[in-house]
Amino acid sequence: MEASPNVLNPSPLTVTDCCTQITQLLESSQLHYGHGASNAQSEALWIASKQLNVSPAEALDLGHTILSPKMVQDALQIAHKRISSRKPLAYLLGEAWLMGVPFDCTPQSIIPRSFIAELIVNQDFDPWLPADGKVLDLCTGNGSLAILTALHYPDLHIMACDLSMPALALAARNLDRHRLSKHIELLQGDLWDALPDTDEDHRFDLIICNPPYVNETTMRTLPQEYRAEPREALAGGENGMDTIHRIIAGAANYLNERGALVLEIGNEYEYFHQALYFHQAFPHIPAIWLEVSAGDQQVCIILAEDLQK
Repeated sequence: MEASPNVLNPSPLTVTDCCTQITQLLESSQLHYGHGASNAQSEALWIASKQLNVSPAEALDLGHTILSPKMVQDALQIAHKRISSRKPLAYLLGEAWLMGVPFDCTPQSIIPRSFIAELIVNQDFDPWLPADGKVLDLCTGNGSLAILTALHYPDLHIMACDLSMPALALAARNLDRHRLSKHIELLQGDLWDALPDTDEDHRFDLIICNPPYVNETTMRTLPQEYRAEPREALAGGENGMDTIHRIIAGAANYLNERGALVLEIGNEYEYFHQALYFHQAFPHIPAIWLEVSAGDQQVCIILAEDLQK
């Protein structure tokens, strides 16, 4: 590559100048983004911040800080590996950031990027969370949503479950990282099968879930970066609704009377709407759509009282 001499013999650069170089490299390489960073500039900042062992947000205020030649070399090597491998940057760095909180990140689990995180941090779920309430993070992956919930609601009882043992192993690492291993209980199983029974100890005030929901047509055309993630964490069947149907069908058994189910459905609003209304899968269930940074068709909440009709 033309840039390889810069990797072998780098000069000291400010954070800003290093980010500029890396941005230009990434932009010239037809990469795809969306795994915690939305564009080349954001990924460049993420790479530079790693050299300083600070968050990307903190690195924004360190533009004039000088990176040593070794730091510049390491940053450029990461950029070239990102280009040559087409792997998500989070896997290359072993770390992802969600709402300013760091998480260990490996190909054992999907990279955390749920819009539900915004709602947790903004405390939009307060009406459903009594003091000493209970929350379930269904399809927890690396545990990021459960951890964010625990950090913002330290008095809640939280469980998190997933079918994948490798994902749960990664979640356990993240619980250790944030000193929450005694606060969040991890369970293994296929959706509701992870819960022992439907007694009072396993009824929740809030169930949050970022399930597999990508339809099969989209799965076949995903960029290479997305294909690096576990397929089972993305694929939701022909119309993306296979797992979501099972979640809605069983949720009433695990919700308290005034509880609620929160579902992220990403870009599958039309399929979700068809499944609930046009195809009559759950014709009686009204979904309330919540505003997030991507609009009001990404995340919905369904009340327990509507599930139980």
